[in-house]
Amino acid sequence: MTAFTIENLNLAYGEHVALKNINLLIPKQQITAFIGPSGCGKSTLMKTLNRMNDFVPSCTITGSVLLEGEDIYQMKDVDNLRKKVGMVFQKANAFQMSIFDNIAYGIKTHESLNRDEMKQRVEEALRQAVLWDEVKDRLHKSALSLSGGQQQRLCIARALAVKPDILLMDESTSSLDPISTAKIEELAMTLKARYTIVMVTHNMQQAARVSDQTAFFLNGKLIECQPTAQLFSLPEQEETANYISGRFG
Repeated sequence: MTAFTIENLNLAYGEHVALKNINLLIPKQQITAFIGPSGCGKSTLMKTLNRMNDFVPSCTITGSVLLEGEDIYQMKDVDNLRKKVGMVFQKANAFQMSIFDNIAYGIKTHESLNRDEMKQRVEEALRQAVLWDEVKDRLHKSALSLSGGQQQRLCIARALAVKPDILLMDESTSSLDPISTAKIEELAMTLKARYTIVMVTHNMQQAARVSDQTAFFLNGKLIECQPTAQLFSLPEQEETANYISGRFG
């Protein structure tokens, strides 16, 4: 089963062409990793998956991005798209409010729940993010009192609280210590039983540890996409072999 089907996708910022004729299938309930050197287009492609590039006035896109067969660039309800396709950014962006209110914020945007339903939903999201036991006694304390790794898991919980189908993780462990990184990697591997996950990472070891398939990008082009074990052990393209062996990038 396929979550996203990307066909003949081109994207430019003004005169700069950032993505060139991308064709890619992203399967459901797997982790797909995007790797490649800085500026190769991997984060740009991720942002096309929930139309974050809509916020860039100079951005032009051709081709199609199909979510379960429907072209997301023909959708009129972009808020509903972003509910289905949640995103966790590189830097934890906890809001300046309580832990509880951070999780409740997105839910209130989309649904009207009573007090007990909201409490249950917040707890469910925090449990999914393996954060509940660490914060259950201080839900009404500031989210900014949490450690960096806890704040990032809070952001994951906030994304999960609105019940998305897909979770985008844009280098979401790059600023964390190894212990926090390991917790989020373990969390991602658990979550794929329920969610499709797309992960941009500059860390090839991370891609090798957690992803089911890996796509390698270079200069705005998709060089190849293979099951992860195959891509790292027997890449088909010379550029991929050079990158994963450390010859450049």
